[in-house]
Amino acid sequence: MSSKDWLEKDFYAVLGVDKSASSDDIKKTYRKLARESHPDHNPDDPGAEERFKAASEAYNVLSDDKRRREYDEMRALFGSGAFRRNARGAGGGGAPFDVSDLFGGAGGGDRRFGGANLSDLFGSVFPGGGGAGPARPRGPARGRDVEAEVALDFDDAVRGVTLPLTLRAPGVCDTCHGDGAKPGTRPVPCSHCNGSGMVNRNQGSFSFAEPCRACQGVGSIVEEKCPECRGTGGVTKTRTLNVRFPAGVADGQKIRLAGRGEPGERGGPAGDLFVHVKVRPDDLFGRTGDDLTLTVPITFAEAALGTDLRVPTLDGAVTLRVPPGTPGGRVLRARGKGVVRRDGQAGDLLVTLDVVVPARLSDEARTALETFAAHTPPAAREHLDARVRRFS
Repeated sequence: MSSKDWLEKDFYAVLGVDKSASSDDIKKTYRKLARESHPDHNPDDPGAEERFKAASEAYNVLSDDKRRREYDEMRALFGSGAFRRNARGAGGGGAPFDVSDLFGGAGGGDRRFGGANLSDLFGSVFPGGGGAGPARPRGPARGRDVEAEVALDFDDAVRGVTLPLTLRAPGVCDTCHGDGAKPGTRPVPCSHCNGSGMVNRNQGSFSFAEPCRACQGVGSIVEEKCPECRGTGGVTKTRTLNVRFPAGVADGQKIRLAGRGEPGERGGPAGDLFVHVKVRPDDLFGRTGDDLTLTVPITFAEAALGTDLRVPTLDGAVTLRVPPGTPGGRVLRARGKGVVRRDGQAGDLLVTLDVVVPARLSDEARTALETFAAHTPPAAREHLDARVRRFS
């Protein structure tokens, strides 16, 4: 609800209660009015719906203590005559009228209204007053942004790919090229506002500027509308765009295509297209930033004795040396085998070694392992054994 509504509407009169009415009285009165004016109970009364909406609007303000207090204070300021100055200034002296003068100067704000600058608050009521400058016409409006979602394979996201993207969304009318006029004609300046998009309306001692109703604030009128878009300048159509996804695009990232969104009104600039990227997981590789990750299982003997591992990358294979005595969980690094960055440098491939303990052993393997254990020094657990002996 705008501040202008608060100033022009007497919510107490709408509900039929006194300004000193209690919250309970307001609630009881509203419930009675809502029952009496509900459209379902008055199917033959076209004015019932408006009375019901007005009562609900009034109750929405007066039932909230904070909003009611602000409403009372705002209307009291207008009723006191503090705002009764014309556009030429108080007493006709020519000094410009600034709403903020009443509340401690520009930028001061009023704590009773949440610290808001009342020059901004009343901007919709007094366009051009309060230091806001003259009201400007809306003119051609920028089109809305459009969002789409694309799922990429893991490999395509890492390497980069160009894919066609089919959209069914508003686009510029090909017949009128976006101005809404019939081919061979053009929009003409609005005669009501002289092409400014705004008109002045006098009310008592005040002059209000508001969007021109004839041209909807655009400043021009389409006399002969385009038969294809009916004067809107845009139509819903299917279009296919080739979208380039750069190498290294990540899951959740947005790709912005400037000017590929909805067309603007009356020749205004188009909005942007934002493509949300979803990357399908790979069955082998993971990703952390610009690094690729890979888990490789090795046997206990390979970890103890050391070995050379051949592991895959996205574009081939590399050999990694596993030193003797490597514990499980050790990470080996293959430099430059990760995601290529925009500067041409690449991340790394991080290989995590997973020492596999067999669930079953043959008799020969068990005998060999027992022989190994007999000749192997025990694990260093003295610090743990010392703590255990405390409980013995």
